[in-house]
Amino acid sequence: MMTFMPRPTAPAMPAIPAENQAVRALPQRRARGLAHGLVDDLGERIRAGQIRPGDKLPTESAIMQTYGVSRTVVREALSRLQAAGLVETRHGIGTFVLPPRAAGMFSLDASEIPTAVDVMAVLELRISLETESAGLAAQRHSGAHLQAMREALDAFEQDAGDAGDSISPDFRFHLAIAQATGNPYFAEILGHLGTNIIPRTRVSAIRNQAHRGEYLERVNREHEEIFSAIARGDADAARAAMRIHLTNSRERLRRAREEAAQRQASAATT
Repeated sequence: MMTFMPRPTAPAMPAIPAENQAVRALPQRRARGLAHGLVDDLGERIRAGQIRPGDKLPTESAIMQTYGVSRTVVREALSRLQAAGLVETRHGIGTFVLPPRAAGMFSLDASEIPTAVDVMAVLELRISLETESAGLAAQRHSGAHLQAMREALDAFEQDAGDAGDSISPDFRFHLAIAQATGNPYFAEILGHLGTNIIPRTRVSAIRNQAHRGEYLERVNREHEEIFSAIARGDADAARAAMRIHLTNSRERLRRAREEAAQRQASAATT
């Protein structure tokens, strides 16, 4: 595994606001390993308690200067940390360390492992497709496109609050983004896949999980981050928010699948 190497001469760390005191000692590193190395370094500090729950990470600019990497690398690293459940980015405020969470938000039965593998494959396709779709939508959307997205998000929130399935407005939101690209092929591909792109249409453990409300609330927050970036025309932020959203879904499912496989293997040996 690649690691960061110390710089021969390290410039001073830029000043960090008082609320970032717990992370003011981030070391100077050579930009080697890029996002992977940055994730490893920050992830280890969070897990070791050197950066504690509730602490605010330095700004993107401060991390860029400290590690000698680009803004794209920093955003990719923060996306991976959020997908791992270590941090949460709040638009206009900053990125904060989250408390440790219980392993897995939901539990799969062994019978659902093949379905989970297929759903993860669809999510990989969506990460590639919809990340760029969000960036283009930020550049090309019209007022009508934004209205369609807003109506879908409002319907999602209403369904979630009323214990509805929220699947239809979830799909409509993603389809509206594809339509806002102005490229008909994005919408055509999503339309062909249909609501099956939404993991909870195919994995019952997601629909029936004990913390369903918490799960849908988190999905809704991720949707709002995507919408906000598109509405203000920030293509880079829109791509990052979409990647975080879909990567989070993939990581939750991957962890559940691994746990189910481990239980299956343990049962087979007893």
